[in-house]
Amino acid sequence: MYADRRRQQAELYGDPIDVLAAKAHQLLGLGPADLAEVIGLSVPMLTKLVNAERVGIGNNIAMGRLTRLQEFTAQLISGQASYDEVALTLAQIKASTTPARPSRVTAVAKATPTASHQDTAPRRPIIAPGTGERPVITPTSLSYARSVVGRHVKPTPAYRWPLLERFTRTETWVKHENHSPTGAFKVRGGLNFLERLRVSGMPAPSGLISATRGNHGQSLAFAGARYGLAVTIVVPEGNNPDQTDSMDGLGAEVIEHGTDFQEAREYAARLAGERGLLMVPPFHAWLVEGIATYAAELHESVPDLDVIYVPIGMGSGICANIQVRDLLGLRTEIVGVVTAGAPAYALSFEAGRPVSTETADTFVDGAACRTPDPIAVDIINRGASRIVRVSEEEAAEAMALAYRTTHNLAEPAGSLALAGMLADPERAEGRRTALVQTGGNCDLATLARVTADVG
Repeated sequence: MYADRRRQQAELYGDPIDVLAAKAHQLLGLGPADLAEVIGLSVPMLTKLVNAERVGIGNNIAMGRLTRLQEFTAQLISGQASYDEVALTLAQIKASTTPARPSRVTAVAKATPTASHQDTAPRRPIIAPGTGERPVITPTSLSYARSVVGRHVKPTPAYRWPLLERFTRTETWVKHENHSPTGAFKVRGGLNFLERLRVSGMPAPSGLISATRGNHGQSLAFAGARYGLAVTIVVPEGNNPDQTDSMDGLGAEVIEHGTDFQEAREYAARLAGERGLLMVPPFHAWLVEGIATYAAELHESVPDLDVIYVPIGMGSGICANIQVRDLLGLRTEIVGVVTAGAPAYALSFEAGRPVSTETADTFVDGAACRTPDPIAVDIINRGASRIVRVSEEEAAEAMALAYRTTHNLAEPAGSLALAGMLADPERAEGRRTALVQTGGNCDLATLARVTADVG
């Protein structure tokens, strides 16, 4: 029924609603609540449409606004509209009372610039194939991703640490993604994304652009150097200096803009239009495919896991674990972990729909999300057992504990799985447990502060 309703939505609107929502998110920075307001729907109604629980909007004015929004995003992509026009256009759409014309919506999604316009249009942002699509891990796609990632990344180890198990009080395996070439799991996604792009049949872009707090940017810079593509990365002001230097060292152009990740991301989208670059979102089916390779490695090296704790940033890691678990037909619980200062995915899990926050106030920079991806939310809400929130103090204590008991440095986000396990009220001793240490890219100042506070 889910696939049937998405197909019916595509016939009515040119794309399924989850794809339209993802495009609005990636091009315009509209979270679920913002998109619902622009179209003129309640958030619960939009959520039902995004989740394909219903097909029709049932409101002709809202359908007209959706049509205008699709027109505008198509114009942004083609270069007919500028990102300077976003605020005014969205305000005009919200004020519109023009009903939809029956044959209009489907045509908008397929629209392309005219030949005369192409001759004079400014360079335009390039949207990767698959943007806004739901990732689906299959035996074929996973095997392909493993062959791609394996050319550059050796399987990372999963170890038991006796000293750590004195604190966890159960069999505990740590999947050390901090042992990857960039010090984090994200490198797998970047490599798979670039290979998928290479074989997609679309012309090679002049370069890539994205926003990040660090690991996603390092991944793209690492992959871009190997595929011969220039990479531009936008980071928020005051970003982790080691991460910024590492991206620069890998050959990326690094630009600081905005007070947090979301503002950096919106600026990257504007630069994509100005420079004609391919905008790489933080959540994409090809990224999830690449990241799924570490989940497959984990289940091969440690069979019969009862539970896996996974940090949540934008959701690619936990979604990869859920889909590999389901592909293998296992009963392993997948538990997500966020910080109390950046609870968007926890709030979304509790509400059963995407919920954004005004701020993401946490030193755990890799998990500082305030606008969750709607497709990631749906996968997590359907496939995770629960999401645990941890305090800043618990995250810091877990960083220190990981170092003391394993002598592996965990970046703030890399410590969340351990922090979540120790804070989980539903944790049961005697279960075979895995923690994903997603990365080790912690700058010296943060390390010194955390160890001083904990000590």
